[in-house]
Amino acid sequence: MATFFDVPLSALMGQLMLGLVNGSFYAILSLGLAVIFGMLRIINFAHGAFFMMGAFFSWMCLNYLGVNYWWSLLLVPLAVGVVGVVIERALLQWLYKLDHLYGLLLTFGLALIIEGIFRNEYGVSGQPYAVPEALKGVMNLGFMFLPVYRGWVIVASLAVCALTWFMIERTRLGSYLRAATENPALTQAFGINVPVMVMLTYGFGVALASFAGVLAAPVLQVSPMMGSQLIIVVFAVVVIGGMGSIFGAIITGLSLGVIEGLAKLFYPEVSATIVFIIMAIVLLFRPAGLFGRAE
Repeated sequence: MATFFDVPLSALMGQLMLGLVNGSFYAILSLGLAVIFGMLRIINFAHGAFFMMGAFFSWMCLNYLGVNYWWSLLLVPLAVGVVGVVIERALLQWLYKLDHLYGLLLTFGLALIIEGIFRNEYGVSGQPYAVPEALKGVMNLGFMFLPVYRGWVIVASLAVCALTWFMIERTRLGSYLRAATENPALTQAFGINVPVMVMLTYGFGVALASFAGVLAAPVLQVSPMMGSQLIIVVFAVVVIGGMGSIFGAIITGLSLGVIEGLAKLFYPEVSATIVFIIMAIVLLFRPAGLFGRAE
């Protein structure tokens, strides 16, 4: 059997693919955070709660309404995006000219409230969500057997990340968003409704988080705490990639997922903290992050 540093090649490749699955969740969640911070300058600590809300809404759609997984992929992000729009109009719009700390505290409080509501209703135990029939089974890749659903998670996450990057960096709408961020007064003078663009940006950012939640529902146990367990790592990913950097969030999320997977194989003792060790090293030499711009 072929080995790499005394590790069977099949085990190595399997861990790489598992790391890529985790990296896909990191990428799409950190992308939503980067979009919100880059456009609104709000540190959205409620992002993990919106991730959990996406998973729970898909579970509720299946069990209470009979709405299947494929419709949930479309409808749940729209529903959570509307929740995000309401929160932005009711609460966040008053904080844009204040220090970042106020936005962080408000969104942290929102996260605790949302998690508390679901925990009070459903308890802390996880709810199972069945893998859709079309995505059951495994694929033989030659070097390993990969569950079809995990392969779908990677493909869907990469597609959404690529589409979001293209929309923000290569379209007229994206140029309007960047202009509204850099000089809102001048952008408003050209007839662009900046408050509406900001509102929709926040809604889109939380919709990305809920989309990741729907993808995660069949992989993870759907529980009120699933977002808070993940969001700390995702914040570290965003800091490493550069706050507000769309490309940095995607590349860093995928890379750190793979690095974390390899650490579990070669040095399990540091696998839980490897992301934070890398964050500390990056901040020492590049305080703005690998892809961020120093202000």
